[in-house]
Amino acid sequence: MGEQGVRSRKKGASSSAGAAVGKRTSAGAAAGKSTSAGAAAGRSAKPESHLAMVRRARRINRELAEVYPYAHPELDFRNPFELLVATVLSAQTTDLRVNQTTPALFAAYPTPEDMAAAVPEKLEEIIRPTGFFRAKARSLMGLSAALRDDFGGEVPGRLADLVKLPGVGRKTANVVLGNAFGVPGITVDTHFGRLVRRWKWTEQEDPEKVEAEVAAIFPKSEWTMLSHRVVFHGRRICHSRKPACGACPIASLCPAYGEGETDPNKAKKLLKYEMGGYPGQRLSPPPDYPGRPAPPLGAG
Repeated sequence: MGEQGVRSRKKGASSSAGAAVGKRTSAGAAAGKSTSAGAAAGRSAKPESHLAMVRRARRINRELAEVYPYAHPELDFRNPFELLVATVLSAQTTDLRVNQTTPALFAAYPTPEDMAAAVPEKLEEIIRPTGFFRAKARSLMGLSAALRDDFGGEVPGRLADLVKLPGVGRKTANVVLGNAFGVPGITVDTHFGRLVRRWKWTEQEDPEKVEAEVAAIFPKSEWTMLSHRVVFHGRRICHSRKPACGACPIASLCPAYGEGETDPNKAKKLLKYEMGGYPGQRLSPPPDYPGRPAPPLGAG
């Protein structure tokens, strides 16, 4: 099943991302003083109840759905095998670098059978830009051989089968299931973990425990899109070292407001990808993506 067949989109997703965040950010910026005061007061107030946290979390999800109606997996892929390979390659590198690397990779090895029979040195050279290329080449050849030998050359649609493949963990399996098969799942990457802890949805550090606690907050039907929205927000606004608090559309709902730049004008300069007017991570983004495609490898 291809990507377009499993992603649902709101009407109006083609509207400008800048305009979308602009409307919501203006409210957050205007409320900046009261938000900071509220955050300070919140630290001295009684602890938030679990029910109140759940309601706030669900409201954050609704707000992010309005800001990022076009949220999507930021890896280029045309079928489950390509998404599986791209996700394995994405470990400890950017989706952009993976997307710049996979066109040549899939031109040389379009099927599991082709990749399983690759000359290791040639495969390593193609994927070298993604880093850790020797270990990744072993994983790709191993999982391709397993797909060929155990699954008839097809990517399985069950988590229990996927996690048995070399180099495939629960995070990778959920990415593939959610975006290639339409099976709901929560993808806990570094961005997702960072934001849900900032938002006090969980205090867990272990990805599986984070996944379980966040899954309990939301209906199963929301899991895949929630993952995309949170990751989009983490990459564009709520950065690790310099969160753009003053440009954040959910500032009034965030217990960590003030950890980053609160001045709206300074915060706006911290925005990334389409929010900052720059290219995204995909060379072939979906039709409703309002930003610019990323350049191919070596193009700038």
